[in-house]
Amino acid sequence: MKNFIKLQNAFPITLIVSIVFLVVFYLLSFFQIIQSPDSLNFIGEASRWCERISPGPFREPINTLTNLGFMVVGLYILYKITNETSFNDFSGINKITVLYGVAVVYLGPGSMMMHGTNTEWGGWADNLSMVMYIVIPWLYNIYKMSDWTVNVFLKMYIAIVLIYALMRGLFGYGMGIGLDLFGVSIGLWVISEFLYRFWSPKMRFISGFVGFLVLMIFGIFPIDVINNIGNYWWIILFWLPGLLSSKKPRGKRSYIWYFAGMFAYIAAWLIWLEGNLTINPNSQFCNPDSLVQAHGIWHLLTATATLFFFYHYRSEKLT
Repeated sequence: MKNFIKLQNAFPITLIVSIVFLVVFYLLSFFQIIQSPDSLNFIGEASRWCERISPGPFREPINTLTNLGFMVVGLYILYKITNETSFNDFSGINKITVLYGVAVVYLGPGSMMMHGTNTEWGGWADNLSMVMYIVIPWLYNIYKMSDWTVNVFLKMYIAIVLIYALMRGLFGYGMGIGLDLFGVSIGLWVISEFLYRFWSPKMRFISGFVGFLVLMIFGIFPIDVINNIGNYWWIILFWLPGLLSSKKPRGKRSYIWYFAGMFAYIAAWLIWLEGNLTINPNSQFCNPDSLVQAHGIWHLLTATATLFFFYHYRSEKLT
């Protein structure tokens, strides 16, 4: 067993665990063991994500099953890096590539547990999977622009994930401090990518302002931040990449895959808005009985985006 559990076997191990999860999750769902009892009162109604709540194994069947896209992409990534000759930090079998592939895979089960059960713990698992993925890119960029070792990168990652898991479980969304770690991490990712491309001592400070451009893309303007600074205290984190990125990166990346990933993600987000009845209760694209669900498309597009970002980091060439 010890010889089997090693990085080189990341693909078969993850494949086996994924199959076991799907079988167990289906059986527990089929026998209605893990679904929320409260959701029984809403069977036949449209869920928050538009799909009609079902009395079957999964409360939201389409929104549950489309998460297989993440698992397929993550397993493909792990398969691709197996027996591959490494040409940069995001190729071949190593701790970083395995972490990325496994995180992509877990996006599937995390979201399945929410849409399949309509439970609070399912929502926790879903949010945790999103944070487990989104923290990787900006931490990786900082790793490439600092004196961090791979082990330091992993320790920082594990610490952030564990703290989030605990705080999210105890205090709910916002962790009791008004911090949407997933949303803020999108900004930190863009900031760190900007800094990687244009690093200089001056840019380490200027890069923090890039976060405000990200906020504007999502409809939050500087005047909104100023007028509600208590709710947006976390903008100080926009300067975290610049603070920690003390060294000019030694590589260059092709940004074709990065922009392809961002295009896929933003398109997915716009579709996500149409499938969110809390935000858009009169969405013309909401058809609770359709096999094509807006939220399901969000799953498939964001799964595609994770693959594009994988290729983005593999494009790095040392200079």
